[in-house]
Amino acid sequence: MIPFERAPEPADFHVSVRQPGQRWLAKGDARSTPGYWRRAARDLRAAFKDLCGYTAMWLSAPGTVDHFVSRDEDRSLAYEWTNFRYAAAWINSSKSALRSDQVLDPFEVGDGWFEIILPSCQMVLTDRCPPELRDRAQTMLKRLKLGDGESIVSYRQEWYRMYCEGELSLEGLARKAPLIARAVRKQREQAAAEPALSDDAPHSMQDERSGA
Repeated sequence: MIPFERAPEPADFHVSVRQPGQRWLAKGDARSTPGYWRRAARDLRAAFKDLCGYTAMWLSAPGTVDHFVSRDEDRSLAYEWTNFRYAAAWINSSKSALRSDQVLDPFEVGDGWFEIILPSCQMVLTDRCPPELRDRAQTMLKRLKLGDGESIVSYRQEWYRMYCEGELSLEGLARKAPLIARAVRKQREQAAAEPALSDDAPHSMQDERSGA
């Protein structure tokens, strides 16, 4: 996961989504709520720059409107722009069984809380994640399988392969899978630092022998 910034409510949202949704809710009908939120899907996709808010990767197929607070948890938020997140369909489905206080909000995730390990392409939690949110972060990794789930790891590995084989530049990778691009940059920095460390080693040994 990476941080996302909230986008302003679309100009026509109130008329096209909120008003018809509120009229339906006012009826007190217990049946499934009508999907008026789908009218905001294009704007939501643009707000998230075509990236799933949870996997932090570009979606080749159109994503879905995820209700961060599920309709079962609070129906009154079903047609509110502030409750929408752009998500892969399988994430949306898996997350529906969880309460909002069990998961991390893409709008509240901090920079560097998660990182990708290469070449396995598994995602892990870093020390930057605040202690009070680590349980939620672990839920994202385990319950939603963002850490080492077979499907998502395979998807990451495909992006990494495209970069390694020259089909995608590092800049392109950063647009499609920013966490993988960050992992590549970190790998490069570590590789560049290794020769410097090797060069320093003989000097250190010589200093020890001379008693310096």
